[in-house]
Amino acid sequence: MKKLILSVIILLVTQITLAQSSFKDDAIKVIKASGSAAQMEAAKDQIKAMIPADKYEAFSKDFDATLPSLYESMAKIYMETYTHEDIKAMLKFYDSPVGMKISKNAGELYKKSMEAGKEWGAELQGMMMKYME
Repeated sequence: MKKLILSVIILLVTQITLAQSSFKDDAIKVIKASGSAAQMEAAKDQIKAMIPADKYEAFSKDFDATLPSLYESMAKIYMETYTHEDIKAMLKFYDSPVGMKISKNAGELYKKSMEAGKEWGAELQGMMMKYME
């Protein structure tokens, strides 16, 4: 009887662990499909300008090595915010034509948005100076 109960407990724990793993894997797929990977590449390109050319390849390798832990952390946040069913629906959306378009254009939108933000920040700084005098 004890063996049966122990077997059932082990089976349940295994199923829960597998379900959580699937949930996390799906959350990471959503993060990547949403264009976050493209945004990370755009950020890496911006940093590239600050790094000597002869060191960029090594930096790029180190930068890319940090991404899995970032995606793991982001997946935890998604899992706290959304249900697994929500994540599955998001995956379905990102598999649609418009979802793929959003994913494809995320990096370019990020770059353009950053530029727009810089321009706005410069305007805001000028306005702030007017009120700080």
